This record gives sequence, structure tokens and C-alpha cells, in this order.
Amino acid sequence: MTEGQLKKQFQEIEDNFNVAVISNSVDEIKKCVTSDWVLVDSQGGIIPQEGFFNVLQQGQLSHSTMTKEILRVKVYGDIALVTGRGQNTGMWQGQPLEADEWITDVYKKENDKWLCVLTHLTPVKK
Repeated sequence: MTEGQLKKQFQEIEDNFNVAVISNSVDEIKKCVTSDWVLVDSQGGIIPQEGFFNVLQQGQLSHSTMTKEILRVKVYGDIALVTGRGQNTGMWQGQPLEADEWITDVYKKENDKWLCVLTHLTPVKK
């Protein structure tokens, strides 16, 4: 597969992941991630999925928009590293949330489907 084809394939996978996150539904997000997926960000460090799912279910966190532009994809067997830039908006503990971030998602192929194992977010410096 060419680099362009890989970017296109993973752009579609990431777009589906974005739709799941915007739904604010744990069940929809679980369709995109492994059972041991973690989120890493500059505020919370390593956030296990249970923590992320809890704040969603409690209504402390919600997303209204989310976009990602895939800039780099490298596949190593059943592992893929996807790097891009993403923007999202929503609410965190009753306050408006807006983020512009560099994103690295690590994917693992399970039963012919790519599932995210780890999401790492780094804020873009203004």
C-alpha cells in the first residue's frame, strides 16, 4: 500500500473514531479502541479508559466537534503509528473546551480491524 493509500485508510478510521467521541457514547467509543486503550495528555498524564469513560458517563466531559488531519502513517506488521493534528470543542466540568493538538494514535490490528491502543495528545504552541 502506498503512503497516500495508508493516509486515506487511516483518515477514514480516525474520522470514525471522531464520530464515536462526538457521540459521547462509551459504547460507540469502545468499538474503536482496544480493551486496554489509554489516553495520554499534558494535564492528566496517563488516563486509563475507565477514567475517561467515567467523566463521559457523569457528564463532566462532552465533545461537540472533533477533526483530525492525518499527516503521517507508519505500519509495522499489526501495529500502526498515526500522527496528525486535531481540533475539538466541547465542555469540561461545565466550562467551554477548545483544543488544538498534535495527536499520535497507536493502532493494533485485531480480527482484521484496526483498534486504537493509545492516544497521545500534545497541545500546539500558539
